[in-house]
Amino acid sequence: MQSKKNVKIIKERLLEHYPSAKTELVFKNNFELLVCVMLSAQCTDKRVNLITPALFERYPDAKSLAAANLPSLKLLINSCSFFNNKAQNLIKMAQALCEKHAGEVPLDENELKALAGVGVKTAHVVLIEALGANFMAVDTHVFRISKRLDLLKKAKVPEQADVELSELFKTDLNRLHQAMIIFGRYTCKAIKPQCEGCFLSEFCKEKKQIKSRIPSKNIEFLD
Repeated sequence: MQSKKNVKIIKERLLEHYPSAKTELVFKNNFELLVCVMLSAQCTDKRVNLITPALFERYPDAKSLAAANLPSLKLLINSCSFFNNKAQNLIKMAQALCEKHAGEVPLDENELKALAGVGVKTAHVVLIEALGANFMAVDTHVFRISKRLDLLKKAKVPEQADVELSELFKTDLNRLHQAMIIFGRYTCKAIKPQCEGCFLSEFCKEKKQIKSRIPSKNIEFLD
């Protein structure tokens, strides 16, 4: 586990390197934001952005989505992971918005989590994007680099990491969430991480193991 001094340095460097980091999801309003985040679970933002233009043209608001034909909706999002469950949850979510929130997305954590298909991570991402709320949302990128940087004491799953990281960093959680995602997506990648020149390399507890898994330069990578 990193010392308080090192945690402070890690936080400062992340914010310094990614001062204006933001989500790569494309949306126009809070309804589209919520749908995008729900679709992005275990799916890339790029894939979601390919799906949503046709989806939002057909279902531009909660009312239209609430009345969606399930097979038709599945067809629109079938290139997304777990599209069967996501289609069902999207319709239930939209129906709840219409029945309980006048078709608007509630910007309250507990009310968001009460919607079908919305857990802590999704609720926090929506509040981060919509309000700039001081929340941490832990996806696979944030979880991976938190473990590599030895920032977690007990957390074994992302939901537990959310609590630990929030207590550890306390402030600027929304900005750190975005910075850690970009760092994890393009530098501290799951496969072929760019360790050389990494601005946090001295804090990485997996640096030696990662280097040992990298083939020598005369061995060609196959995609």
